[in-house]
Amino acid sequence: MSAEQMTSFISEYDLHLFNEGSHRRLYERMGAHLTEQGGKKGVHFAVWAPSAKRVSVVGDFNNWDPNANLLSLIGGSGVWASFVPALKEGTIYKYRIESDFLPAPAEKSDPFGFAAEFRPKTASIVWDLSKYKWQDSEWMQQREKFKQLTAPISIYEVHLGSWMRVPEEDNRFMTYHELADKLTAYVKEMGYTHIELMPIAEHPLDSSWGYQVTGYFAPTSRFGTPDDFMFFVDTMHQNGIGVLVDWVPSHFPRDGHALGTFDGTHLYEHADPRVGEHKEWGTYVFNYSRYEVANFLVSNALFWLDKYHIDGLRVDAVASMLYRDYGRPDGEWLPNQYGSRENLEAINFLKNLNEIIYSEYPSTMTIAEESTAWPLVSRPTYVGGLGFGFKWDMGWMHDTLEYMTHDSVYRKFHHNQLTFRTLYAYSENFMLPLSHDEVVYGKRSLLSKMPGDSWQQFANLRLLFGYMWTVPAKKLLFMGGEIAQRNEWYSEQSLDWHLLDSDWHKGMNKWCRDLNMAYKDIPAMHEGDCSNWGFEWVDCGDVEQSVMTYLRKAKDGTPILVALNFTPVPRHNYKVGVPVGGFWKEVLNSDSTEYAGSGQGNLGGLYAHDEPVHGRNHSLNIVLPPLGMVAFTPANG
Repeated sequence: MSAEQMTSFISEYDLHLFNEGSHRRLYERMGAHLTEQGGKKGVHFAVWAPSAKRVSVVGDFNNWDPNANLLSLIGGSGVWASFVPALKEGTIYKYRIESDFLPAPAEKSDPFGFAAEFRPKTASIVWDLSKYKWQDSEWMQQREKFKQLTAPISIYEVHLGSWMRVPEEDNRFMTYHELADKLTAYVKEMGYTHIELMPIAEHPLDSSWGYQVTGYFAPTSRFGTPDDFMFFVDTMHQNGIGVLVDWVPSHFPRDGHALGTFDGTHLYEHADPRVGEHKEWGTYVFNYSRYEVANFLVSNALFWLDKYHIDGLRVDAVASMLYRDYGRPDGEWLPNQYGSRENLEAINFLKNLNEIIYSEYPSTMTIAEESTAWPLVSRPTYVGGLGFGFKWDMGWMHDTLEYMTHDSVYRKFHHNQLTFRTLYAYSENFMLPLSHDEVVYGKRSLLSKMPGDSWQQFANLRLLFGYMWTVPAKKLLFMGGEIAQRNEWYSEQSLDWHLLDSDWHKGMNKWCRDLNMAYKDIPAMHEGDCSNWGFEWVDCGDVEQSVMTYLRKAKDGTPILVALNFTPVPRHNYKVGVPVGGFWKEVLNSDSTEYAGSGQGNLGGLYAHDEPVHGRNHSLNIVLPPLGMVAFTPANG
């Protein structure tokens, strides 16, 4: 077979686009693809290794013989390719790379490999991604409405390896199929609109939680095959649940079989460690200025949206990409061409990434985990923004958790930690995160952060959730918070589901469910999440009693009144100004006995008095439960 026949799977135009960094479907040409050439069925292999002097594909099919199946270098593209007949789906393979820059030949997994061996094995596996028959057309046609700024977005963050295990079978992982059954039913029952999966791409070390990726195009084999993961996503979609995934373009690990020094040179990473390494993480940094590397990452992002019908990407560690001195002491980083700390190449990459994603898949969303004051993260690139759809509000998370850890008697001295957010609440399209990062490494579980005895801890946590679900922004809660997990999250074991045998934990679970349902059902609780017309203070200044009252409003002006008491002292006949008279129905009460509270409240609702308070013509005399929140809607709303 001629060299032309062996490489006909990739055109000159494909290579041109790749080398200039604009091939959006690179995964359809690079890697291993089942195809037919010269009347024979087999697999076409293609790998980028411009500094290699000899490349072959090895595996069980040729007894790992480096001379059996050599690849040919295609022109000056740096791409090596060949067709190997008679290979089928399930073939295990690696690329054997010889280079003058390597002390010995290296066997590398495929950067574009669609499947990978179960750890600790590291070979890639040939896989046909086209054979799965999707059943989620209804979801895909209407999912646009589930990502709008005015839509309710309540996300359940999940680590698939520890949400639930099978203890009677040596604590094994659940499979994608088992998770599709149990997790889908649970998320639907709890009323979440989306799940967010901690990184699902292949990774060698369990304890990295997926954030050190070695197989960017392969869903991890820990829970099954690529088809199994498709079934998982499909099942979620058929039940009206969106699927987001954590995506890690900020760094990658040094494992010898993966991307690092791929062809003997720093191909995917910078050569200078002052730019190309995160020493605190022990990882390499992608070289965003290299067209082929940026193309690899953009194509990978599109791959998950295309082949797996993923509904959005939460981009990890954006701050580490934006700043050249991130996590680096003086003298161990290089400034940009203008002498400052901004990473211009990464900034351009992120802007381009978001522009392409929203042009190709406008019904999806991108979410930035960005922890600094970088402006316009979630604003369009044409106004100078980075182009993300949403940004995590890390400031809210830090201020709120710190406030809640104070004993109630001291909270009046820290009232501004709750009210400060109003000054910037609409500068971005924010998402409020209580993520996995807040319940590991000695930070304690959310419940354990709360002060006081057990009763107060549970009341405080219900209050925290009530506050979170009623302030403007989309919501994200890490698994375990909704059952008031007592222990820190530990990725090697299941959540403590037995806690639901306790009324307190069962009550917390029901409270989170009811918050989700109210958030979805009451337009005032979500339509103005990202717009300043959706929120109005009633009284933010009751510092002495540590009470806050505010209105959330729907697009048509219909309000919901929220009152929060951050002390264990109940407030009777507490006057709150309201915009309309008539009956106000109590729609949420965190102290209800069904949530294991003390049962103090307003007997289902109250009639407004024609007594002006807080600059409004009507008022309610409410009961504010201890360490509780209550919410009311007008009867005609």
